[in-house]
Amino acid sequence: MRAVVVTAFGGPDVLVAKEVPEPGVGDGRVLVRVEVAEINFVETQLRRGFSPGPPLPEVPFVPGGGVGGTVVEVGGGVDPGWVGRRVVTRTVDGRGGNAEFAVADAEFLVPVPDGLGTPEAAALLNDGQTALALFERAAIRPGEWVLVEAAAGGLGSLLVQLARGAGARVVGAAGSSAKLDVARALGAEAVVDYSRDGWTDAVRAATGGRGPDVVFDGVGGAIGRAAFEVTARGGRFSIHGASSGAATSVDAAEAAARGVTVIGLDQLFALAGAADARDRVARVLADAAAGRLRPAIGRTFPLADAAEAHAAMEARSVPGKTLLVV
Repeated sequence: MRAVVVTAFGGPDVLVAKEVPEPGVGDGRVLVRVEVAEINFVETQLRRGFSPGPPLPEVPFVPGGGVGGTVVEVGGGVDPGWVGRRVVTRTVDGRGGNAEFAVADAEFLVPVPDGLGTPEAAALLNDGQTALALFERAAIRPGEWVLVEAAAGGLGSLLVQLARGAGARVVGAAGSSAKLDVARALGAEAVVDYSRDGWTDAVRAATGGRGPDVVFDGVGGAIGRAAFEVTARGGRFSIHGASSGAATSVDAAEAAARGVTVIGLDQLFALAGAADARDRVARVLADAAAGRLRPAIGRTFPLADAAEAHAAMEARSVPGKTLLVV
């Protein structure tokens, strides 16, 4: 079968399309004919040999932690009724999805509802369930101001919509006018470009001088630190990523002095349970099928162009989710 292989740690050029053996299906697992593979920013970091949390895989390996497609074979102990069904699913160990066929644990299969496209479902697989968990943990209340970093990204765009649906007022932060347009179209009441000096002054102005009650920090680094400093007294600062290369570091005493509750990056480890994650995926797919939630798909690439897809993500040139079409 055709697959994309990370041949060594490094830049996008280490991604090479080649023929590899089709994976076998063990007990409790299924084989999926992949139609769409989603890419998240962590996968670009792992490809470079950097990990913000997950263990680094050994090279060579086939990347790809989430896919959408059709079940074509089941292993021992798996209901044969899954064969022929359209699903989205995690791949085993978060790898193997950038290929024509991928293996998944049956316990995490989520049927794609009628009326929802496979690309849209794949775009919601990981980002959708993560966004829902972050949103619920932040306990957003109607009328609160919420700052969403990377508001046009696959995850940030969903946080914008969830916060708006809860009656919050959203400030969408991103690094280009095109991305700000995406955030605004999804419901952000105000938008700020954090690539420009003084962007936190614009956040304060938008929130009436108080600062946001809730911050969703997926960028980290200097941007995350600046976002923490503008968080309102008594607010919540939720950390879920480090696309800048370093997670935001907040001193506990400093947070306590301002009454800010910091929800740390370790919250992501609590999202790994298959049953809860599967339930959240099913919920966001149902919301998308009903028109209540819309994934922002920025661009799709053929499987063989995975290197170009990674390069575009790292250049921050594509608003929304990036997908590989197999």
